[in-house]
Amino acid sequence: MVSQQVIIHCRAAPNGTIVEIGERPQALSPHEWYDFLRANSIDAYQPFSGARGVFRLERARLDALKLESVKTAA
Repeated sequence: MVSQQVIIHCRAAPNGTIVEIGERPQALSPHEWYDFLRANSIDAYQPFSGARGVFRLERARLDALKLESVKTAA
């Protein structure tokens, strides 16, 4: 079975607040989802210039994090 890698793009405002991020559960704000991903998969984050960055995660790991984040937010 071939694993599927997902790339989650994020963009920050000039003050550092995350304003856009992919694969976000509705229960979390963009910044909350970013903080959750950083806390639980710091090795998967790659920052770019221009207040942008990406997380590179396997689909199974991302699905597990989404489920965990919803339980945490509730």
